Amino acid sequence: MKIVEAKVIVCCPGRNFVTLKITTDEGVIGWGDATLNGRELAVASYLRDHVCPLLVGRDPQKIEDTWQYLYRGAYWRRGPVTMSAIGAVDMALWDIKGKLANMPVYQLLGGASREGVTVYTHANGKDIAETLDSFAKYQEKGYKAIRVQCGVPGMHHVYGVSKGGAYEPATKDWPEEQVWSTEKYLDFVPKLFDAVRTKFGFETHLLHDVHHRLSPIEAARLGKSIEDYRLFWMEDPTPAENQEAFRLIRQHTVTPIAVGEVFNSIWDCKDLIEEQLIDYIRMTITHSGGITHMRRIADLAALYQVRTGSHGPSDLSPVCMGAALNFDLAIPNFGMQEYMGYHAQTMEVFDCGWSFEDGLMHPGNRPGLGVEFNEKLAEKYPYEPAYLPVARLEDGTLWNW
Repeated sequence: MKIVEAKVIVCCPGRNFVTLKITTDEGVIGWGDATLNGRELAVASYLRDHVCPLLVGRDPQKIEDTWQYLYRGAYWRRGPVTMSAIGAVDMALWDIKGKLANMPVYQLLGGASREGVTVYTHANGKDIAETLDSFAKYQEKGYKAIRVQCGVPGMHHVYGVSKGGAYEPATKDWPEEQVWSTEKYLDFVPKLFDAVRTKFGFETHLLHDVHHRLSPIEAARLGKSIEDYRLFWMEDPTPAENQEAFRLIRQHTVTPIAVGEVFNSIWDCKDLIEEQLIDYIRMTITHSGGITHMRRIADLAALYQVRTGSHGPSDLSPVCMGAALNFDLAIPNFGMQEYMGYHAQTMEVFDCGWSFEDGLMHPGNRPGLGVEFNEKLAEKYPYEPAYLPVARLEDGTLWNW
């Protein structure tokens, strides 16, 4: 069996996605997700101009060899563009292998380790009252884990708070500039958690995303101040490039720490895992080189009792979510999976076999990843330039968005 075509499709059904289609000489098709929010065309070019020509003629069943060929063979390793391209190829090859075996991918990974995948969704609002209403709505839908984000008094824009409808941070044509105040945030956010626990108790898992906004000592202060509210995790408390910085946070708080959505290789999280400086590793199938590489990361994490908590925003396509659910169902050290849901137009273009019931998702039992892509319908939604926001402090200093 040989690969006869590798095709890149960029479309915007509700938001931009980069989808890879790999076709074999026996007519079997595999789908992969290569979306990198705000840098979609960079990955599309990397795939179309440099990777796809190398795939034609290769055996699609040699997943590991192809992964090594694209990672080691290029010499220029790692980085979000490279690893997203490799991730898309890897996903598509696992999709093909599942279809050839007539099995869902989780069966090829060793079978299910649990009945379903615990997922969390996002509750947010312009103020505490609105956030509590959103929290109640998701509780009624059956979610057992909910992330809360809330507007902060004195700040016009706050990460994670929608402007109406589903949360989508990217803006058309030009990056939006937002003002950030660490002092206002640190003073306010414990009040949000207190309000949630006072009204809803401790039965539902509570999560929160700091989004890399704090210094290590500020993150330590936050973690210590919210310990009584028993968060499932405090996500991305400080910029993640410096793994050593997490030692300081660990020294001061027992609030669990999750990090990794901007990581793209095992080397980005090696020290954090080996020194047990985090509790959850949040890397994604797309940006981390696919299922093949994520298995290595999860296996390393399992040695140190670190669990997975994969990033799952709506700017990763349903193909990535399908791959993540298959992966989550199979690995022994799964922790939690993010699930934001998708725009209605997105769900028209992507046909998904997964299900949700009582706080758990299941990838379904379709062969492969369980997600198919409608090329013809996707043509109705051409690419639209969009960028993630930029943050500045109140004095104008550029900050971490």
